[in-house]
Amino acid sequence: MEQKLASGPQSPKSLSELFWAMTWLALQGFGGVFPVARRVLVEERQWFTEQIFLEEWAVAQVLPGPNIVNLLVMLGSRSFGAMGALVAVLGVFTFPSLLLILVAIFFEQFREYPEVASALQGMGAVSAGLITGTSLKMASSFRTHPLSFVIALFFSIITFILLAVFKFPLIPVLLVMGTSSCLSTYWCIIRQHQKGSSA
Repeated sequence: MEQKLASGPQSPKSLSELFWAMTWLALQGFGGVFPVARRVLVEERQWFTEQIFLEEWAVAQVLPGPNIVNLLVMLGSRSFGAMGALVAVLGVFTFPSLLLILVAIFFEQFREYPEVASALQGMGAVSAGLITGTSLKMASSFRTHPLSFVIALFFSIITFILLAVFKFPLIPVLLVMGTSSCLSTYWCIIRQHQKGSSA
């Protein structure tokens, strides 16, 4: 697997493969699609490298709309243009939407039962664990980040503290921390190029 990833990301072979891959990805996303998306797209399908997934996920987060949909639209567009973007969205929503309707009908009938409420609370805890585990895996890409591992980790920790501890609004934190990290990364890349050209 490492040799394939080293040569760059692969692409879906057809629109059909893209559609069913997105459908299966979405159907696995109980409690949140993000952990499943990383595993499927990076480890199983190898349509993203770890670094490219991290970069495009960052772009998906700052665009309006659901993060995972933004990411998959970029994937579909990269592979098959506008038709690929449309197929990726249809794959994410078609069958999962039908399943959601059935689940909603079920919970409407049984939501007052304590067992059902307990099951929902348990799924919330599992979802938090999945997101935490996936975030730790993605943190490994900090080793090759232009900012260096320590500075990239610093930006991540400060952003987490501002949002989770002090509960600052998302948009101001994103504007300040996102802009600062982008400018810092740009500055580091320029310095690396200057050192390389002078050598």
